[in-house]
Amino acid sequence: MSRRVALSVVAGVVLLGGAGAFALAQAGEQTPAPAHSTARYSAPEGDRDGSLVFVTDVTASSGVKSVKVLAWPQHSSFAEKGLTAKDMAAAETAVCKPAGQDTVRCTYTAKVTGADAKSSPHGTWHVAVLATAKDGTTTLDTMAADFTVR
Repeated sequence: MSRRVALSVVAGVVLLGGAGAFALAQAGEQTPAPAHSTARYSAPEGDRDGSLVFVTDVTASSGVKSVKVLAWPQHSSFAEKGLTAKDMAAAETAVCKPAGQDTVRCTYTAKVTGADAKSSPHGTWHVAVLATAKDGTTTLDTMAADFTVR
């Protein structure tokens, strides 16, 4: 094999190896990824309170630090201007438990009183999720799940 061909082969191997290492490094830095999100709303009835239960699985290669949840009506200022991570700062935190390698299952439950239901807009609501990984990366899903208030 000529010297030029040998150098080209070595350069190609180094380039491919570097690209592979970069791809592995990027795969290792996975941002938090909410998945399989569901919301279940039960209206209050008589003396019995209702509830909102939201469940999501979140995966992050560095681990999950926190998951914040905010329910918002479809016809609101958030629909007009868009929901941001800054808006989620005061949102409530879901309770998360391990559900596999790098994955947690997070549950948020809120009591809904008769007064809450009467004062809440009826129609479609969305649940927003701000997932924060231990390495500081975040993912905001403004419409992770929907439910209807009647």
